[in-house]
Amino acid sequence: MFRSLIAVSLALSASTAVAREPGPAAEGAGGAKPKQLLLVSFDGAHDNRLWARSRNIAKRADAHFTYFLSCATLIPRARAADYKAPGIKAGRSNIGFASDVEEVSVRLDHIWKARSEGNEIASHTCGHFDGKDWTKAQWLNEFETFDQVLLNAWKDNGLADREPKDWADFVKNDITGFRAPYLSAPDSLFQAEREHGFRYDASVVTHDPALPVKKTGLARFGLPLIPEGPRERRIIAMDYNLFIRHSAGIDHPSKGDEFAERSYKAFRQAFETQYNGDRIPLQIGVHFVTMNGGAYWAAMERLVAEVCPRPDVACVTYSEALDMLESRDGSTATPGAM
Repeated sequence: MFRSLIAVSLALSASTAVAREPGPAAEGAGGAKPKQLLLVSFDGAHDNRLWARSRNIAKRADAHFTYFLSCATLIPRARAADYKAPGIKAGRSNIGFASDVEEVSVRLDHIWKARSEGNEIASHTCGHFDGKDWTKAQWLNEFETFDQVLLNAWKDNGLADREPKDWADFVKNDITGFRAPYLSAPDSLFQAEREHGFRYDASVVTHDPALPVKKTGLARFGLPLIPEGPRERRIIAMDYNLFIRHSAGIDHPSKGDEFAERSYKAFRQAFETQYNGDRIPLQIGVHFVTMNGGAYWAAMERLVAEVCPRPDVACVTYSEALDMLESRDGSTATPGAM
């Protein structure tokens, strides 16, 4: 159902914005180094088995994750026509739809439990379309669709008697962040995000780990390019990009251990560079798809298990990271321009 997610490259392209790097992280109280922040996020958030796995990883390591949810996964295939993306025929989605109401029911339970456990639910639009050519109005339309699908998900699936009493408040007030599918981030997106009331965007790419850049009220986080492999060529710290580099997007489960070790070393080196340096937050992106035998999930899980329990490390959501940076600096993010 979600096989098409693997078919599209998230490699750095002309449509991907690269942010200018701000200065080093602010020191903690008394000049001490601040905690090293690690931000692990999941794009799509569909596979219920990976919902369970990720929540267990977080609980074991005392970590909090950010889930960039695609809301088409809350619409059963039988009701696909209820969704229409800007400029796309009704009933279409690049990642398909849920198979049935039971699947949606389990997913909704995971969403609510994950949020109750301190994790963050953020937006990844609904149908995972590339919005590089969308206008501000089209982005706003997709944001509104996401909100309505999430708000009415229990009722629309005949589950109104199970809806948590604070669900509407959660949808209206807690969805404060966004990541664009394919990391397509035109100016129209940022304009729409500000108008919609998002607190942060996580769609750009930075050359190194960098503090979020604040521009006209919106904090922009960027996934970093990190050294990887024998020649330490830089690559976006995201599983799909590693999948393309390691096996040209062709699944090779038999090489899973090799690719997991290679990815772990890249993640760990990027982490230790910041931990032993300026302690800029490190961001790692993962999809709810297990590529190359689950290599990238294994690498992420190993890193989280090893570093998150450290007393001077905090594995946090994007919203928590902004709160912590604001507490350190007295401002939400480093001022500057993209």
